[in-house]
Amino acid sequence: MKKIALTVFVIGTLGTLSLLQACQPSAPNKSAPANQGDATMAVEHASKSHVKPVVYQVFTRLFGNTNTTNKPWGTLTENGVGKFSDFTPQALAGIKELGVSHIWYTGVPHHALVNDYTAYGISLDDPDVIKGRAGSPYAVKDYYNVNPDLADDPATRLAEFKALIERTHAQGMKVIIDIVPNHVARAYESTSRPEGVADFGAQDDTSVVYARDNNFYYIPGEDFIVPESVGGYRPLGGDSAPLLDNQFAESPAKWTGNGSRLAQPNIHDWYETVKVNYGVRPDGSYDFPVLPEAYRNLGVAEHHAFWLDKNLPDSWYKFHDIVHYWLAMGVDGFRYDMAEMVPVEFWSFLNSSIKVQYPDAFLLAEVYNPKQFRNYIQLGKMDYLYDKVDFYDNLKAVMQGHGDAQSLEQVQANIEDVADHMLHFLENHDEQRIAAPEFAGDAAKGKPAMVVSALISRSPTMLYFGQDVGEDGSEEPGFGDPSRTSIFDYIGVPAHQRWMNDGAFDGGKLSPTELALRAYYIKLMDIAAFHPLMNADYTSLHSLNTANDAYGPLHFAFARHDNENLMLVVSNFDPDKPLATTLNLPEAVVEQLGLSSGEYALQGLLEDHVSQLTINSDGAAFAVALAPLSSAVLVLTR
Repeated sequence: MKKIALTVFVIGTLGTLSLLQACQPSAPNKSAPANQGDATMAVEHASKSHVKPVVYQVFTRLFGNTNTTNKPWGTLTENGVGKFSDFTPQALAGIKELGVSHIWYTGVPHHALVNDYTAYGISLDDPDVIKGRAGSPYAVKDYYNVNPDLADDPATRLAEFKALIERTHAQGMKVIIDIVPNHVARAYESTSRPEGVADFGAQDDTSVVYARDNNFYYIPGEDFIVPESVGGYRPLGGDSAPLLDNQFAESPAKWTGNGSRLAQPNIHDWYETVKVNYGVRPDGSYDFPVLPEAYRNLGVAEHHAFWLDKNLPDSWYKFHDIVHYWLAMGVDGFRYDMAEMVPVEFWSFLNSSIKVQYPDAFLLAEVYNPKQFRNYIQLGKMDYLYDKVDFYDNLKAVMQGHGDAQSLEQVQANIEDVADHMLHFLENHDEQRIAAPEFAGDAAKGKPAMVVSALISRSPTMLYFGQDVGEDGSEEPGFGDPSRTSIFDYIGVPAHQRWMNDGAFDGGKLSPTELALRAYYIKLMDIAAFHPLMNADYTSLHSLNTANDAYGPLHFAFARHDNENLMLVVSNFDPDKPLATTLNLPEAVVEQLGLSSGEYALQGLLEDHVSQLTINSDGAAFAVALAPLSSAVLVLTR
């Protein structure tokens, strides 16, 4: 077939006024459920089956906090804190409205923090080895209990979390929590461990740097020294607190979580944590059996059987017991922090033990090295990995105006064989908020990117709380820096708080712009989560159309298709210029669809475009007319 250029009539997007009117809530009805609209949508979603997972990451301590003080380094009393109980049925229905299948409750396991819970049998934590006042969720202190800050009554904190699991399940969603296998808090101390379970390090031989069954690595003969402050940094912003004296008793010193072997780690190291030993000798060699290459193509049952008769390092068994403790409680899966810092053999052991008992468990790993993607999926038996390097990083560059969308096509081609396992996101707790000046400076710039991110693959999509209302992360929290919503401090999240509307969770305080953005996300995520074509084949249309003068590095187009159905997706990342052009469709896609010459209606799913696909002896093409920062999602109607 030859390529042709056709001009086809397209209706543009809804006018701003009509869209805002459609999104504007009516006055609250005090006699009706506060989140009645969200609840209605949740009921509608309950009748649908997810085509692919949608993960909603929520920073648990921040979600329900209505306090707007936002004092830098503020205490829990000054700045407030969210609780498990803030996830009411109305709140959960509002989350589900975004097409969510799994909620990742970030920061649930009990981590080190600067609060006094000694009345509940919990030892004080030392601010000299805590980041922020609320503490890092990745410095876990007790893997068998939950953060006491999150409970209405710290004495019943575990029961309150179990109740949250039940409420989440009642809304038809599943629960994910963090497991941080590479490191634990500098002063790990589980007061809740089951009988017969020893604490990390309790049975270590501290006279040697390394022993296979030691849980930690040591620096014999040297005591730990608190990192030297730089740039005027002072713990707690200079406030006083119990144990805050620039001293922390640790003798001998342990290796730090990011691998520093210094008794005095750098202030930029993960000094609040210590590295866990999995039987990797200091020279990098392994003190455990290596998984045969043939197991790359075998299933979890074979992996599980491989490890059953092996004698393995003690840390392997400790984390095995931890994950099965939470699964038995009703947790549905885990997000594994910095998984690539732990040997892939351990993951084969752990994940196969999970999958043979809980085959539907959701296992998501933070892995950043593309050269290791296939190892952690095929050998480590991960369900999903972060698609940060390369996909997110290249998409961010396009959003910022200095990238080329050609890179997106190439990245997707590079991981074609594992694309279904690569979770996509635009925000999470580690990354800058889209609306932050340091990123894009405007949440609208995330709209075309979110369309591409959510629809390009069968892989899961992840949303971060507040993303759907344009949260900009501009607060000065204390330890954290503006542009990222702080994970270390007690803080309020302003745009999200406006959606919360003092616990009504109905968006009653959102601005018209914020309301319109959330409406857009709801519509988009309904497509991503439930449309059957999300399970169909993917074909890029980008290279095919780059000879078109109107189509360039700030545009990206692709198709999803099977033998009968077609979805065409075109995004315009340009913040200033509209896109009006005709794009070509590959001959192979037309042949798969079995379409003969003629004109076929294309109906818009997202921004109410309509178009038509025209096929004749010269080829196949369709027209698009997109406003700046706009996207078309067009489906073929036979």
